[in-house]
Amino acid sequence: MKFILSLLVLLATAGSARSATPLVIAHRGASGYLPEHTLAAKAMAHAMGADFLEQDLVLTKDNVPIVLHDIHLDTVTNVARIFPERHRPDGHYYALDFTLAEIRQLQVSERLNLKDAQPEFPGRFPTGQSSFHISTLEEELQLVQGLNKSTGRSVGIYPELKKAQWHRSQGQDLTRAVLPILTRYGYAGKDAQCWLQSFELSEVHLLRAELGWTGKILLLLEGGPKDADGNDTQFACTEAGLKELSHLVDGIGPAFGSLITGTSPSNRRVTSLATRAHAHHLAVHAYTVRADALPKTVASTDDLHHLVLEEAQADGVFSDFPDLSVRWIHRAKGH
Repeated sequence: MKFILSLLVLLATAGSARSATPLVIAHRGASGYLPEHTLAAKAMAHAMGADFLEQDLVLTKDNVPIVLHDIHLDTVTNVARIFPERHRPDGHYYALDFTLAEIRQLQVSERLNLKDAQPEFPGRFPTGQSSFHISTLEEELQLVQGLNKSTGRSVGIYPELKKAQWHRSQGQDLTRAVLPILTRYGYAGKDAQCWLQSFELSEVHLLRAELGWTGKILLLLEGGPKDADGNDTQFACTEAGLKELSHLVDGIGPAFGSLITGTSPSNRRVTSLATRAHAHHLAVHAYTVRADALPKTVASTDDLHHLVLEEAQADGVFSDFPDLSVRWIHRAKGH
């Protein structure tokens, strides 16, 4: 009987894309502890044992890719104090309107909610303490590769092309600025320690068809209705959608709400999305572990990791707290 059950398990998982040990992707670095996307946050995440470090990428006025989550600077820098007249009519200060030399004058702080100018996560690194700056993509790659050499680890990178179509509408091409840098630092090709991610389906098509990018690509899924770019989460999660994506990307990045449904721990349900994605040889990297902003369907960070990585069978998580994710995986694997 045990033999038959084992055989059934093997048959059920045959062809699965799931990796043996889930990956921990440091979401904007160790952003639960230090201001997001700073080199300090990336160094801390590396030391905590993350497998990949994320880089959100936007362009400066002089076409330099910098590591910044938003296309504007308001929420994480003192740009309004240093350059008070440089905002656009919508009130935002866009990175694309500033040269790298100007951006280097800014101080980075913990993310603020612009509605009340209060920290988005009050328990995180105190606003106004210490000194942090925005880095370029090249500076961050040099840090990662330097730490890999000095520690003997092999931590990868996980860049996201932020609003590539918007950049193009402004007369600059983010994707064409980023790819040569990734190639020069050895991050091109399927075997490279690099996942390139995007929310924009049309940009993924351009990467594959026009630009010939052969490296690993992950399509991020927001969970909403079909957008202007053609990214349709509802369709992507169907059998037809997963099959179509399997010819284009190497993985999908759903929000936790696509893997765990419900309104509380008492009525939650784990979906089959990840196991169905694996049947189409797609990895599943879900977002985002925040110990200070847990989904309403879970009771703790341990509960969240168990649901996403064990029950839902995701291959990895984006985490603001990479140490907590690494620790849970080590315990689950008996390390």
